[in-house]
Amino acid sequence: MKLILILIFLLSIFPDGVGIAQTTRYRNLFKEAGYSQADIEAKVAKAYYDIFEGPNRVYFQVGDTMAYVSDIKNHDARTEGLSYGMMIAVQLNKKDVFDRIWRWSKAYLQHQSGPREAYFAWSINPKTMKRNSEGSASDGELYYVTSLLFAANKWGNSTGIHYYNEARRILDAMWKKDGSGNIYNLINTEHKQITFVPEGNGYQWTDPSYHLPAFMEVWALYANDGHESFYKVCADTSRAFLHRACHPVTGLNADYTEFSGKPHDTPWSPSAFRYDSWRVPMNIAMDYVWFGKDKKWQQEYAKRFQGFLRSKGIDTFEDQFNLDGSRPEFVLQAGPEKKLRHSLGLVATASSLSLINSDKKSLDFVHALWKAKLEPYNDGYFDPYYDGLLYLFTLMHLSGKYQIITPQTH
Repeated sequence: MKLILILIFLLSIFPDGVGIAQTTRYRNLFKEAGYSQADIEAKVAKAYYDIFEGPNRVYFQVGDTMAYVSDIKNHDARTEGLSYGMMIAVQLNKKDVFDRIWRWSKAYLQHQSGPREAYFAWSINPKTMKRNSEGSASDGELYYVTSLLFAANKWGNSTGIHYYNEARRILDAMWKKDGSGNIYNLINTEHKQITFVPEGNGYQWTDPSYHLPAFMEVWALYANDGHESFYKVCADTSRAFLHRACHPVTGLNADYTEFSGKPHDTPWSPSAFRYDSWRVPMNIAMDYVWFGKDKKWQQEYAKRFQGFLRSKGIDTFEDQFNLDGSRPEFVLQAGPEKKLRHSLGLVATASSLSLINSDKKSLDFVHALWKAKLEPYNDGYFDPYYDGLLYLFTLMHLSGKYQIITPQTH
């Protein structure tokens, strides 16, 4: 009888299929692969130091209360990296870092009035403080809201910032955006999918790496804004979308697609598996671990994706492909040379799929990530921002440090 009561209690906390195992125990895949806990802690701490504190850091404090994260190679700060920094900070219990980034984001990027009210300008030059764009990139808001909800759960709302109210302000404003001034909901309400940008024609297509069903589930659990059922449908819609967007043989997806999953070309790049696409395997691994609602397809996907990269050489696979796995004619340039690389960011996110792939050979990807270093490539190109943040995110996933943050007692 006591066991039944405990199960009823747990189900009341974690409704609608949230796996109890997933919310109370996170695998430490590095430890399973044979690394000591002390070495694992040191590995995560060093990556955090390199990105947030070291000589090649991308995190910069401003005065006594603010800070920003910069894509230093592009000389800007963007909502992608700022919100990533907040998610890392709340996961690793770096409250001062979280608060500083949020204050800076709110002060310099969040629109305080007009059609875009509560949304964020996606890019700014942190030296001149001139915005490069007034428009939003939907993934920035997605990470801001989720990290703020987690902060409310972790630290409460009485320590200087009311995190929950800040998250709700974004969400409540989002639901008021009906196309007036050409500004829309972050989520296309007809297709129930995250938009590339919530304005103009960008409302009519999407970016597969913005599809984070795990975050939609978190909104359904903790936003309490009356749209819980919609967010749950969005989570399931994203899962179904990823089935269509990922190639049935290679597992590769295009950077940008229609809501159908069909590749969407842009003026700056014909559609192929490129930099944005690297995030998709990590997002799928997160959803598998946190909620486990699409396990069969996700397991098959992980085997396809890692199997394809293994076929290209686990220590040599390149970072851009046509969806069938062939080399693209157009190479999207990063750094001084237009070339393909064996990029740390993709090495990292590909290894996250070892959380899903039950094949013991899959640990080779974990070992490959362990050996990888955040350092310049042979041609001198170095990206502690994108490579670095994806590297740190994946270290957190594989060490069990990236978790659903449930409400604490304060």
